[in-house]
Amino acid sequence: MAKLYVVGTPIGNLGDITYRAIETLKNVDFIAAEDTRHTLQLLNHFEIKKPLVSCRAQNERFVGEKIVKLLEENHDVAYVSDAGTPGISDPGAVLVDIVRQAGFDIVPIPGPAAFATLASVSGTGGKTLIFEGFLSPKSGKRRARLKEILETGDAAVIYESPFRITKLLADIADIDSNRRIVVGRELTKLHEEITSGTASELHADYSSRQSIKGEFAVFVSGIKKFKISEKSTDN
Repeated sequence: MAKLYVVGTPIGNLGDITYRAIETLKNVDFIAAEDTRHTLQLLNHFEIKKPLVSCRAQNERFVGEKIVKLLEENHDVAYVSDAGTPGISDPGAVLVDIVRQAGFDIVPIPGPAAFATLASVSGTGGKTLIFEGFLSPKSGKRRARLKEILETGDAAVIYESPFRITKLLADIADIDSNRRIVVGRELTKLHEEITSGTASELHADYSSRQSIKGEFAVFVSGIKKFKISEKSTDN
């Protein structure tokens, strides 16, 4: 029986793609993509030639039925978003649901995700990490949700655009000016920048910049204590 492969792709640095992802893209019959133009650049880089199917958030349900027909014709299909792992602040969830309801297997091919990339260099511990993705662009809704997140005491990762990053930092600073945060800009890309400090410090930093470009992930540290084992790991 044909399968749908949900394939994670690099969030910036093409060297981050996995061998398994490359082999999967080489072996399937069709590749569905959030933006076929963007995906074509990735495929050309790795010399992969496959028929492409456009599957964006705007047409995901409609195209999902077409992909089911391809599977019924015994064609394996891979789905990729523009960057990172599909279904995480990207299209893919609707397609997966349609294919699963049609009775076909869905195989995850793990890959990069900006929230995990930033969390790995946050320097904080704790068992719980809230992944929020993009908050509402509306000030009232954004602030209300931020307050809920910060009041949990758990760490969180939030995505933001260059157009609203200073507003996000201002809101965090207003709610808890001393909360430690880490801002990742253009993660894994040529102009990658990772800065850390209190919410008020980073708000002042970004407010003073004349130009802000790139994609952002913001790690908000939790305030719950975590214990470091005193037992030696040496045997």
